[in-house]
Amino acid sequence: MRQFLRLMLLVVAAISISGCGYNAIQQKDEAVKAGWSEVLNQYKRRADLIPNLVNTVQGYAQQERQVLTEVTNARAKVGQIQVNADDAASLQQFQQAQGELGSALSRLLVVSENYPTLKSDQNFRDLQAQLEGTENRITVARGRYIQLVQDYNTYIRSFPQVITAKMFGYAAKPNFTVDNEAQISQPPEVKFGSPQPATQPQQSPPPAPAPAQ
Repeated sequence: MRQFLRLMLLVVAAISISGCGYNAIQQKDEAVKAGWSEVLNQYKRRADLIPNLVNTVQGYAQQERQVLTEVTNARAKVGQIQVNADDAASLQQFQQAQGELGSALSRLLVVSENYPTLKSDQNFRDLQAQLEGTENRITVARGRYIQLVQDYNTYIRSFPQVITAKMFGYAAKPNFTVDNEAQISQPPEVKFGSPQPATQPQQSPPPAPAPAQ
């Protein structure tokens, strides 16, 4: 009899927990974690492309050492960050470092426009295409992560899920800042147009005719 009562109490408790959104909280929490893993994967893909990109540019434009150094240092800084997506300060530091890397890459690609031979190099064009695709994947992954976090935070703040969340220690998660959301809609431009025509040197005006003797 006691075992039967215990079983019934467990069934009632399970139904109550389910009705208060416990299972949904678990699902949404796992979705956020999966979304964050995809964000990290795409950022890593970009970081992996950078050494070959830098080496290729350096082969044609060794004099651009400052820009090349900026990209290399920004990539190293990103690799040193131990990011915790559940910690707002850690996430902000991660965002800032990735933003600096993106800016350094943009400057590198702008400089590359000055070297038609580099732009025509097949290896460089392949890297450019891969980088462009990676930037698009980053945009999609970050946008999806923002939506997942917003959905999760809204859910656990709603009644009666807020009671369940507090009972089991589920707190709101930090998200990308407004500035970073704006950057998502404007990923770094990595497409290359046709080579710019060389500037024609200005010709000196013809000499004035000598006066008649």
